[in-house]
Amino acid sequence: MPSAHSASTSRTLLNKVPEVTVWFWLIKVLCTTVGETAADFLNATLGFGLTGTSIVTGALLAIILALQMRSRAYVPGLYWGTVTLVSVFGTLVTDNLTDNLGVPLELSSVVFGVALAIVFVAWYRYEGTLSIHSIITTRRETFYWLAIFVTFALGTATGDLMAQALSLGYVVSAAIVMAVIAVIAIGWRLGLHPVLSFWILYVLTRPLGASLGDLLAQPTDQGGLGVGSTVTSIVFLVAILGMVTYLSLSRVDVIDGGARASLGGVDARTTSFEAVRQEGRSRYGLAQTLVVVAILLVLGGVGYAARLDALAQDTGSSTSAAATPQAQGRLQARDEAAWTRVDGKVDTVLTSLRASSPDPAAETTALNDLLAGLG
Repeated sequence: MPSAHSASTSRTLLNKVPEVTVWFWLIKVLCTTVGETAADFLNATLGFGLTGTSIVTGALLAIILALQMRSRAYVPGLYWGTVTLVSVFGTLVTDNLTDNLGVPLELSSVVFGVALAIVFVAWYRYEGTLSIHSIITTRRETFYWLAIFVTFALGTATGDLMAQALSLGYVVSAAIVMAVIAVIAIGWRLGLHPVLSFWILYVLTRPLGASLGDLLAQPTDQGGLGVGSTVTSIVFLVAILGMVTYLSLSRVDVIDGGARASLGGVDARTTSFEAVRQEGRSRYGLAQTLVVVAILLVLGGVGYAARLDALAQDTGSSTSAAATPQAQGRLQARDEAAWTRVDGKVDTVLTSLRASSPDPAAETTALNDLLAGLG
């Protein structure tokens, strides 16, 4: 269905989203980081628990999203407040699936990836465009926020999969994501479709921000810098408020009625030349999407398999080293039965730590059991 017809059959608004500038990406990453640390702050520090945090955040999100949908124009504070709460809630959805329901991160990543593809297909089917420069109807804005939510849930699942399940750590995970972001940004400069580039970068900035947040907030014995979720959340929230205040006063990120090419696409209200140019780009947009997504999936699959193989080899080497006659002899000389018990407890700890869906409670229990066995 053509986009012009869609606009005529739904409430027409001024564009409800900001221009894609450097401010957009800075605040997006900061919101993503706050989404990770704020969820930890409410869950652990304030003791709300995962379920309680999800309920509180969900209620706040429903309120601010209703206000955002009722607004007839882009309001920086309202828009970025909605993004921040969507970030927190998207993080909690993935955490609930992993921690409460035991869903493997691999499965969550696949499910949310398929869900995002379905949202995009439906959005394009009904509206004829995925450009953020055309969020001028209620239905388009509904698709937009649904896509934003799924990107945060997907980014959380893939980020946790890399940093935790695959034991890459926060620094390595962030470095990998930044490398892919750089490649996509260069590709956009060289002619990669702007709408495709925008949505890939939007997904990738979620695990990037989460890795940075975890790196700052987590204790040093867990690979972080030990700043804490409270301090990290406060510092990043202050930074967000400062930038949003600047945007509210300067209005530098307001999309005007003219044609403005950027990473988000081209405005729906364009000159005839730009309309023809956009139509030509759309013809190869689908082909580029299929090729780029296929490449990312292949590289991700190969990297995942290689990392699993490396982890398996490390586990095998550790087990072999622990089972050498010299190591066994020192323990078995005192108590052969005690060695067997300790060896079993070590295996339990390793299995728990390297599980595809890490369970902190199970890890703690296994470690405490091992410590008790060692006296």
